[in-house]
Amino acid sequence: MVNITESPSEFLHLDEMSVNELLTGINQQDAKIASAVHAVIPKIGALVDKILERMPSGGRVFYIGAGTSGRLGVLDASEIPPTFGVSSGIIIGLIAGGDTALRSAVEAAEDNTTQAWVDLQAFNINKLDTLIGIAASGTTPYVIGGINKAREEGLLTGCITCNPGSPLAQAAEYPVEAVVGPEFVTGSTRMKAGTAQKLILNMISTTLMIKMGRVKGNKMVNMQLTNKKLVERGTRMIVEELNIPADEAKALLLKHGSVKKVLDIEKK
Repeated sequence: MVNITESPSEFLHLDEMSVNELLTGINQQDAKIASAVHAVIPKIGALVDKILERMPSGGRVFYIGAGTSGRLGVLDASEIPPTFGVSSGIIIGLIAGGDTALRSAVEAAEDNTTQAWVDLQAFNINKLDTLIGIAASGTTPYVIGGINKAREEGLLTGCITCNPGSPLAQAAEYPVEAVVGPEFVTGSTRMKAGTAQKLILNMISTTLMIKMGRVKGNKMVNMQLTNKKLVERGTRMIVEELNIPADEAKALLLKHGSVKKVLDIEKK
C-alpha cells in the first residue's frame, strides 16, 4: 500500500511563511479535492445503487470511523433528520470511543478491532443494513474490524478512504478511494482528506434521500420546522407552489407540519 496520506507535504518551512503564503498554499491544495472526488463518482454510484436496493425494505446506513473520520460520519448522519424529515434511525454515525470522542480524543479507541461490531449491536443491525467505514489512511483497526465482521454477517459494506489499495478498501465490497495527495501539514488528514470525505458523505446521503422521495423538485419539502428561518423557507415554498398569500401559506404550514403535507392536501 502506498501511504499517501502520510507522505511529506509539498511545502517546506511552513513556520517561516507569512499568513498570506499559508492561506494561499492551503487554498491551492484544496483546489485539488473536487477533481479527486469526481474521479470516484462511478464508485460512489455503485455503492448508492446497492444501498437503494435495501433501503425501501427498511435497510439503514451506518457510518463508522475514528477521530476526524468518525466525527464527519456523525455530523452527516445528524443532519439528515432535520433536512429531510426522516427518523434519526435511517442513517446512523458511530465514532470509536463513543460520543466523548466527538470533542476529546479517547486513547487507543481506534486500535480495537472488535469494538465496532459490539457498538453496532445496540441497533439490532441486520442483513438489510449497510456499513460504511470511513478512514483517511484506510488502516484504522476499529473500522477494518467492523467492516470485516459486517461482511461475514452478510451486510452490504463500503468505505471512504484516501489511500489506494489500503486494507480497508480490500475489506469492503464497495470501496471509494479519493486520493487527494499529501496534506499541507504532513499527515494532517483533517484537511484535504477530511474535506474529500465530507464531500462524499454529502453526495451519498443527499442522493439517497432524493431517491427515497424526500425532495420535491429542488426543495426540502420534508424539512423539520425547528426554527424561524425554516418556517420562513417553508412558507416561501408553499407560496411558490400554490400562488397564495404568505400569511395563508404560513398558517397551512404550521397546521400540517411540513411543506409536503400542505402540498399533498391542497393539490388534491
